Amino acid sequence: MPCLKKIVVRDFRNIAFQELSFSSNVNCISGNNGEGKTNLLDAIYYLSMTKSAFPAPDRYNFRYGSGGFAIGGTYQMENGLESRFAIEVKEGEKKLTRDDKPYTRMGEHIGVLPVVMVSPGDSALVSDSGEERRRLSNAVLSQMDPEYLAAVQAYNRLLAQRNKMLKDMAPDPALLDVLDARMAQHAARIFENRRQFVEDLRPVVAEYYRLISGGGESVSIEYKSDLINASLTEVFASHRERDFQLRYTSSGVQRDDFLFTMDGHSIRRAGSQGQQKSFLVALKFAQYEIMKRSYGFAPMLLLDDVFDKLDLGRISNLIGMVAGKDFGQIFITDTDRDRLSGIVDRITEDRSYFNAEGGAFTRID
Repeated sequence: MPCLKKIVVRDFRNIAFQELSFSSNVNCISGNNGEGKTNLLDAIYYLSMTKSAFPAPDRYNFRYGSGGFAIGGTYQMENGLESRFAIEVKEGEKKLTRDDKPYTRMGEHIGVLPVVMVSPGDSALVSDSGEERRRLSNAVLSQMDPEYLAAVQAYNRLLAQRNKMLKDMAPDPALLDVLDARMAQHAARIFENRRQFVEDLRPVVAEYYRLISGGGESVSIEYKSDLINASLTEVFASHRERDFQLRYTSSGVQRDDFLFTMDGHSIRRAGSQGQQKSFLVALKFAQYEIMKRSYGFAPMLLLDDVFDKLDLGRISNLIGMVAGKDFGQIFITDTDRDRLSGIVDRITEDRSYFNAEGGAFTRID
C-alpha cells in the first residue's frame, strides 16, 4: 500500500513552508484550533485527490498574499519502490507530476494514492443537500473504478451541453434525442455503481455504528434515483415539457441522493448530535473497509478531530475498533495531546507526534 514518507508544503492556507517526515503507522498532530492541523491533513488529501476535501475554489487554499501553492510527497509504493508526486496550483493553472513526469490527465492519478478523510466537515453529509452526498459517493467510486470517473465526467459535459440547449434556444427535439441517448449510456454506469455501492455499504455502516454506539439504534442507507424504475431516456422523455419550461434538466443522476436513517427515520431529524457524529464516523470507516476490500490493501486514513462530540464510551469503542483492525498509515489530529497519546500509545509503538502552531509543525517524540 502507498505510504507517505515525506511531504513538502508551500503556501497552502496558513502553511508558509513545511517539510515533514512521517511514521509508516500512526502520526498524531496536536495543537489548538486554528493552528493548521486540518490544513496539513487537507494537503495530504490534495496529493491523493488533486483537490481539497472541502468544497471551495482552489484560490481559497492560497496562503494570504501568495499567488498559488505547491505540495510534494514521497511515497513508498506497493512494489517497495519510492515515487515522488507533486502538484502546483496557480490561478487558473494546475500541474501534477509523478517522478517529475506530468500526467496527461488529472483523472489518471485518482486512485493511485487511495485515501479516506474523516473531519467535522462531514456533518454536511447529514445537514446539507444531496450534492454533498453525491460528492462522497463520487470520491469513493472514482478511486476504485477509473471507468466510473470517466462516466461522471462525460455525463457532466453532456449535461452542460443539454442545459445550454434548453437555455439558449428552442431545442431541436431530434438533437435532444441524440444527446439523451449518449447521456443514457453513462448514466446507466453511474446508477449501477452507486446502487451497488449502497448495497455493499449498508451492512458495514450498520456494524461499525453498532461497535461505536453499543448497538442502541439501527441505522441504514437508501439510494434515491430517477433511474430506479426507468432508463434515463424514459425519464428525460417524461420530463421534456417541464425541462422546456424550466430551461434546464430537471431529472437524471445529477439529482441522485442517499437517505441516512435511524430506526426508520431521517437521521437528520431523529438523531442527536452525538448519534449523527457516530453515524458519520461509521460511514467513513465503512467507506475505508470497502476500499480496502477493493484494493487488497488499506488506504491512508485521515482522522481530523474525530473524537469531538463522542462520549467516553464511544471513544473507547472506536479505540478498540482501530486497535483490532489491520489499518494502514493513519494521521490523527486532536486539540488534547494527552488524550491523543493515551489513545495511540495503547495501539502501537510505531507512531510520531507533531505540534501545530501558526501553520508550523514541530516533531515532539
